[in-house]
Amino acid sequence: MSTRLADGAAVVARIFDHIDHKTTDLSDGVWREPTVNYSDPARLAAELAVIRRSPVPFCPSASLKSVGDYVARDAAGVPILAVRGQDGVVRAFRNACRHRGVQLAEGHGCKTTFSCPYHAWTYGLDGTLRGVPDEYGFPGLDKAAHGLVPVTAREAAGLVWVTQEGEEDAAAINLVPELFGPDWRVIGFGEGEQAVNWKVITEGLIEGYHIKATHAETFYPRQYDNLNVIEGFGRNSRVTYPFQNIEKYRNVPIEERRIEAVSTQVYHLFPNAAVATFPTHRSLTIMEPVSPSLTRTVSYTLTNRPETGEQKAQVDRRRDFVTEGAREDRAVQMAVQKGLAAGANDVFTFGLFEGAIARLHRNLAAAIG
Repeated sequence: MSTRLADGAAVVARIFDHIDHKTTDLSDGVWREPTVNYSDPARLAAELAVIRRSPVPFCPSASLKSVGDYVARDAAGVPILAVRGQDGVVRAFRNACRHRGVQLAEGHGCKTTFSCPYHAWTYGLDGTLRGVPDEYGFPGLDKAAHGLVPVTAREAAGLVWVTQEGEEDAAAINLVPELFGPDWRVIGFGEGEQAVNWKVITEGLIEGYHIKATHAETFYPRQYDNLNVIEGFGRNSRVTYPFQNIEKYRNVPIEERRIEAVSTQVYHLFPNAAVATFPTHRSLTIMEPVSPSLTRTVSYTLTNRPETGEQKAQVDRRRDFVTEGAREDRAVQMAVQKGLAAGANDVFTFGLFEGAIARLHRNLAAAIG
């Protein structure tokens, strides 16, 4: 199993080789995925179990910059609260009061304590139960045993990772390179539901076979159709989508070639998250399964460019451009979901150009066991 990603110069060299020989990266074989795996509730339950016991990005570290900053949302169907404590450490908890189970927070914000809106039981940023109104009504209450229930949280690669169940797979997290440095900041957040299976959305992010057909007026005039570099690291994948302006590097010394300036790279972080890089900004998207045919997507946009002037204008233009391409992807994904209902296919056949998708399904099947 591959664990190391190629450096930028090596990726540029592979792309030039593909351009010159009219080739692209090919996988070892075809993968056939039963379509029942996109509609079976029992299969979805098994996939959710994999997500809960895997380290999954919950949010960027940049969304929890200061003491008391928190993010509260459902992850794999479980309400989770992540917060930066007084000691600077990010912790995550099951988002439920230990009295009657009411959720303590929603969305994003900053607090010094969390108080239950039902009976005002109050918790510190470290999850300890700090206060119980009229505590004499709960004789023998062990406050130390009634703090918020923690789940494993860790910061790495500019992300906050949460493992809800079992031991954290630290080795898997350590394979991921730095994606958001300390100078990156959040400039956009989005959350919404799409009537599509979560794997259909993920599949659309990690193959370039569709660029010309789906993005004829957006990505294709600037990129290449079906020309990609695909790498695996652990259970993850990275797909590099080169821009045609990569040609400017033909006579540039190898050490001066920056792949970030001439490509989009999508890091699929197994099982249900992806980071996409663009020359002006990056995005984190988490695909949260709700049902076999419904997915809630949680997306963050970040940049390390200046907040004013032409640099900001470039970020805004590029972000709008990417948003239009994403709209085209959503339309096709909806069409895939509707096609599932037609009953025409017992299996989906993923070809040699779609190796990262095969990798997702192979690893998911292995994790389900």
